[in-house]
Amino acid sequence: MPKLYSGPIIDAHHHLWDLGLGRHPWLATTAGERGGLGEVGPLRRNYLPEDYLRDASRHNVVATIHVEAGWAGDDCVGETRWLETLDKSRGVAARYVVHVPLANRHAPALVEAQAAFDRVVGVRDILSWDPDPARRFAARDGIMDDPGWRAGLSLLAGHRLVFDLMVFPRQLAGSARLAAAYPDQFFVLNHCGSPIDRDSDGMRAWREGVRRLSQCDNVAIKISDLVAYDHDWTLDSLKPVVMHCIDCFGTRRAMFGSDFPVAGLHASFDAVYDSFKAIACELSADEQTALFFGNARRIYRLDGMSSAGLLPA
Repeated sequence: MPKLYSGPIIDAHHHLWDLGLGRHPWLATTAGERGGLGEVGPLRRNYLPEDYLRDASRHNVVATIHVEAGWAGDDCVGETRWLETLDKSRGVAARYVVHVPLANRHAPALVEAQAAFDRVVGVRDILSWDPDPARRFAARDGIMDDPGWRAGLSLLAGHRLVFDLMVFPRQLAGSARLAAAYPDQFFVLNHCGSPIDRDSDGMRAWREGVRRLSQCDNVAIKISDLVAYDHDWTLDSLKPVVMHCIDCFGTRRAMFGSDFPVAGLHASFDAVYDSFKAIACELSADEQTALFFGNARRIYRLDGMSSAGLLPA
């Protein structure tokens, strides 16, 4: 009989911010739409560990991975320093995926500075670009093919840093070429590859792109914030997307993440994780544990993490 997962969870993707610091320009009242998220007004409030813990209270979250949250680009290490000041006693932001502008001439020094923090396990430099300005995150198209940007990427493997890859489906073929060109670099595809075009042609292109990228053994996938691209979602609309990701990457290279508070624009935390549990319930217990806990622990270097939480150092 299918059984809903009730074991420990490592939330592989979420964000925190204190708007009083004035370091998140994309959340300023004068900022326009971004990434196809729609109106981001509800996100214009502080989101701190106590807010996350309130949202996640019904679920056995023992640790989380904080992913860079659009902090001011001229001070990416500032976000890491701020994260270091936050309470870690309940596992929130136990590890960080930080921002480094990899094409910047200062990228070598910035990578060194970020890697000096023990909790830093990855880098994200968002590549998502679309002809529609309201959708795009990246400033220009084709960044992943830029020699200067690639020089920055080449620095990460020496520090054991994963690269969190955030792209749109139109960029998945290029992402596969990128992953093949850097076999010693481990990549984690964010948000299922952002299936933003929901018509039949768009979903077919997404499925084909995800399948192609999954053929690179040095890539894993985060199943996170599907509701950003499916605002009128139902369990039946989410399930084929989730299962395609698992079918392509297997249960050893996939993991679940909330993308809170961003996903909160279209779903509650309970709805997100209850959906993951319902969709995964027909998998074996070991497979479910890998998706909810084990893969994030391995990939994001939470080696001292037991099912009960962080072990003493």
